[in-house]
Amino acid sequence: MATKPIDLAKIAAMDLAEATRLLKGVREAALGGRRSPVGPRADIEESWQRLLRSGLDPDRGKRAGILPRDEVERRRGESPLREVLPVLREGLVSIADAAQHIVTVSDADSRLLWREGKAAVLRKGDAHGFVVGSDWSEELTGTSGIGTVLLARRPLHVHAAEHFVAAYHSWTCAGAPVTDPRDGRLLGVINVSGPLATVHPTTLPLVTAVTRLAEAELRTRHLTALERLRSVAVPLLGKMTGRAVVVDANGWPAAVIGMPPPPGRLQLPRYPAAGPCWIPSLGTATVEPVPGGWLVRVTGSGGPGPVARVALDLSRPRHANATVSGEAGSWVQELSPRHAELLCTLAVHRDGRSAAQLAEHLFGDPTRTVTVRAEMSRLRRQLPHVLASRPYRFADGIDVEVIRAPHANPYSC
Repeated sequence: MATKPIDLAKIAAMDLAEATRLLKGVREAALGGRRSPVGPRADIEESWQRLLRSGLDPDRGKRAGILPRDEVERRRGESPLREVLPVLREGLVSIADAAQHIVTVSDADSRLLWREGKAAVLRKGDAHGFVVGSDWSEELTGTSGIGTVLLARRPLHVHAAEHFVAAYHSWTCAGAPVTDPRDGRLLGVINVSGPLATVHPTTLPLVTAVTRLAEAELRTRHLTALERLRSVAVPLLGKMTGRAVVVDANGWPAAVIGMPPPPGRLQLPRYPAAGPCWIPSLGTATVEPVPGGWLVRVTGSGGPGPVARVALDLSRPRHANATVSGEAGSWVQELSPRHAELLCTLAVHRDGRSAAQLAEHLFGDPTRTVTVRAEMSRLRRQLPHVLASRPYRFADGIDVEVIRAPHANPYSC
C-alpha cells in the first residue's frame, strides 16, 4: 500500500508536541531509507532526496558568508522587487507582526535582501542566521521556504521537521516565488517565517496572493513603459515599408508594420548590438537601437544555419541556459529546471533517450511519456536545429559542453 503523504492542515490543528514527534518520525524514516505509515509531501520528499544525494549534513547544514552591506545595497538597487515593496508591506507586514512572523524578500540567488518584523521575533531569526545578506540556498541550508521554493518554482510551506536540517526544526516558513512578467525571469521569494507555535494553514495562501499582487504591479508598470515606447515607435514605422517591429529591451512589441498577425515577444540576443542577427520567430533580421528599445527589420525567413556548438550552463541552478552557436552567430535560451535536466540527460547520453527513458529519469515513472513529449516539443521549438527525435538526442555533429557548478548540483544527470 502506498504511503500517505502528510496533510499540513491537520498537522497545524494538532497538539504542537504531537505534531513535532510525527514529523520527526517521518523525517527519520525517510533519511534512514525506511517506510512509514505517513510520508513526506511530494515537494518535501524531492528536496530531501536531492540533499541526500548531495551529502549535506542533516544536523547542521552549511553556512555561507554574509554579504557585505555595499553588496546588499547593490543587489537591492538592481532588483525589480524594490518597486513592489509597498505592495508587500501593505499586504503582509501588519498581519505578520500580529502573528509574530518575519517577512523576508530574497533574490534569485537565495540571498536575503529585506526583512521586517517585531524585534523579539527578529532576534529569534538571528539565532537561525535569518539575517540580511545570508544565503538560504537549498544546497547550503536544506529544505526551506526560500531555497526549495526557488528550485521548485512554486509556493511551499515548510514546517518543523520538514526542514532537512535539524537546526531549523523549531521554525515554520511559507514562501512563494516572484516571476518578472516582462521576461519570465525568477526574481526571488517572498517568505513569512516564525516559531512553530505560529503555524497556520492560511499563511501560504496569503503569501501567494500578495506575491501575485506584486507581479500584477510589475505588469502594470511594464504596460505603462510599452505605451511610452509606442509613442516613439508609431511615427518611426509610419515612414517605413517591409516587415519591422519596435520592441522593448525584453522583446515585447510596441508597434509593428507588415506582419499580420503581429508577433509575440521576440527572443532577442542576450546582448543586442546594432547589425544583422538571427531571431528564432522571425529569421534573419537587422536591429538598431531606438529610445527605450530596438527597431527590428526582418530581412529573411531562413533558419540559423548549421548549429556547431551548444554550451549548457548549469553553474547557477536557478539560472540555467543554453548558448547556441552557428553560422548566424550565437543566441542564448533561458531554461526552466525541467528543460535543463532534459538537456543535461541528453548531453550525457549522446546516443539518445526514448520518451519512456526520460520519463523514468525525471519522474521515476516510464508511463509519463505524454508530459515528456510535450516538454521536448517546446524545447525543439526553442532550440531549432539542435535536437533530433526517435530517440530524442542532440543532432549529429553538434559539440555539446556542460558547465556545472563546483558544488553539489540538483540536476541528477
